[in-house]
Amino acid sequence: MRFFKKKSVSPVIPQETSSQIILEGHGSRPISAHARVSHHIIDVPTGEHVKFSKLLSCCQRCFTKENLKEQALLIATISSVVLGIAIGIALRTLKCVGNERVGGCRITREDITYIDFPGQIFINILKMLILPLIVSSIISSLAQLDGQSAGKMGIRALVYYLGTTLLAAILGIILVLTIRPGTRGGTVEINPNSKAAEGRTIDTVLDLFRNLFPENIVEATFRSSGTDLKVNRTFILRPNETRYNITIYTPVVGKRDGINVLGLLLFCIIFGILISRLKEKAIILKHFFEAMLEVVMQLVRIAMVYSPIGVFFLIVAKMLEMDNLGDFVGSLGLYMATVLAGLFIHGFIVLPLLLFAITRINSFKYIRGMSQALVTAFGTGSSSATLPVTYRCVEEKNHIDPRISRFVLPVGATVNMDGTALYEAVAAIYIAQLNGIPLNAVKIIVTSLTSTLASIGAASIPQAGLVTMVIVLNALGLPPEEVRTIYAVDWLLDRFRTAINVFGDSIGCAIVQHLSRKELRVLDDEIAAANVDTNHSATILPVLVPVNADYNSSKPDGNVIDPANHKLFSSTTA
Repeated sequence: MRFFKKKSVSPVIPQETSSQIILEGHGSRPISAHARVSHHIIDVPTGEHVKFSKLLSCCQRCFTKENLKEQALLIATISSVVLGIAIGIALRTLKCVGNERVGGCRITREDITYIDFPGQIFINILKMLILPLIVSSIISSLAQLDGQSAGKMGIRALVYYLGTTLLAAILGIILVLTIRPGTRGGTVEINPNSKAAEGRTIDTVLDLFRNLFPENIVEATFRSSGTDLKVNRTFILRPNETRYNITIYTPVVGKRDGINVLGLLLFCIIFGILISRLKEKAIILKHFFEAMLEVVMQLVRIAMVYSPIGVFFLIVAKMLEMDNLGDFVGSLGLYMATVLAGLFIHGFIVLPLLLFAITRINSFKYIRGMSQALVTAFGTGSSSATLPVTYRCVEEKNHIDPRISRFVLPVGATVNMDGTALYEAVAAIYIAQLNGIPLNAVKIIVTSLTSTLASIGAASIPQAGLVTMVIVLNALGLPPEEVRTIYAVDWLLDRFRTAINVFGDSIGCAIVQHLSRKELRVLDDEIAAANVDTNHSATILPVLVPVNADYNSSKPDGNVIDPANHKLFSSTTA
C-alpha cells in the first residue's frame, strides 16, 4: 500500500479532495496524484488533476490501435499530397524544354506522361464506379421514401444549392472589387497561340435540357449532347468596292464522350419514386438496387487503398507540367490569392456557420470527418470522381442517414458548384480590370447571376469551370479569348474549388437531414410498425393452427397433424 498516501485537504475547496486518477495499465485501481508509473513519479497538483485526466483520456483515445488504423488512410493521403508537391518542385530542375535530353536535363514531356500514368489509373478506377454508384444510390434511397417526402427533400436540397452558390458568387465579387488584383502587381503574359473555348449562354441552356431528356438511356451512360460553334467567314464586297469579312458562328449539336449525369439523375429519380409507390409489387427491384449499392461501396473501400499512390503521382505530374513558377507572382498571383481567400472564407467560415446555425452540429468535427474526401477532391480535381469517397465520409464518419446522402450527394455533385461560381465571378471581374473595362452595378448583378447559373451547368469534371467561364465573359461583353489569361494557374485553383464543392455537398446532406427529420421519423415508425406486424404474424401463425380433434379424426388414413411443425405423421407410429 505504499502507492497510497494520505493528503491533508483544505475543507474550503471541496473540489480538490478527489485527487485520484485512473491510468491505463493499473486496471480499475485508482492511484493518487503522486503515482509511481514505470518507476517514475508523476507529480500532479491537486488543482489540475481533472485537466490532466481529461488530457490523458483524450490521448488514449487518439492513439488507440483502432483509431490509428482508421486514420491511416487519411494520414497517408495527406502525406502523399505534401510529398508530391515537394518532389515535383525538386524534379523541375531536371525538366527538359522539349522531348530531347539536352543540356543535362533528364525528364522529358514523354516521361511526365509516364509519371502521370499511376494517377490516371486511380482516376479511371473512381470514374468506373460513378455510374453504378449514382444509379444504385439514388434508386435505393428514393425507393425507401414516399413521393411526398422525396419531393420535400428535393426542394430543400435545391434551395440550399442555389442559395449557397449565389452566396459564393457574391462573396467572390466583394473580394475582387475590394482587392482589385487586375490593377496591381506585374503584367500577365498572354500566349497568342492559346485557344479559347467558345460558347454561348443560349446554347448552354439548351444543352442542359437536351441532356435532361436523353433520347436513349443506354447512350446516356457513356455519351451526352453538346453544342459546338462552327465558324464561317464570309467576304462581302460593297458597292463602293470596300471589301470586308463577317464571321458567323453556326451552332452544331453533336455528341460528346462522357456520362450524361443529368439524364441519368432524372431517370433514376423517377424510377426510384415509382418503386416506392408500387411497394410490394416492386420489392424485388428495391432489394436488387440495395444489394447493388452495398457491393459498390465495398468496391469503393478497396479502391481507396490505392488513393495515396494515385494522388502522389497526380500531384508530381502536375507540378512538372507547369511551365513557369513565376506565374504565381505578380498580378496573376494576387488573383490566385483572391480566389483562395474567397474559397477559404466560404468553405471554412460561411458553410460551417450555416451548418451550426441550422443543425447545431460541431463544424470542426464535421470537417474532420470529411478530411479524406477533401484530400481526394484536391488530388483528382473532380466532384464526380470523389463521389465514392464522399459517400463513405458522410455516412460512416459523420453519420448521415443513407436515405439522405444517397439522394442529395449525386444531385449535388452535378448542380452544386459553390467554388466554381466564386471562381467565375472573380475571374470575370479580374479580366475586366486587366483590360481597363469599368463595370457598373447592373453588370455586377449580371455577373453574380450568370456565375451562379453557369456553375450549375458546369460538368463535374476537371477544369469544366474554364469552359463555362466563357458564358460569364459573354454576359459582360468581354472577349472569350481572355480566358487564356488565367489558364496557367487554373489547374491549381480547380483543385481547391473542387474541394469546396464537395464540402458544400456534404454540408447540404446534414442540413437536409435536419430539416427532414420529421419525415424520416414517420418513415421509421412505419417501417417499425410493419416489422412488428410481420414478426407478430410469424409468431402467432403456428398457434392459429391447433390440433383439431374432429379434423384429425376425420382423416381417412388415420394421420394427425403435429402442432409443432404442421406435418402429417401416422397415428400408429406415434
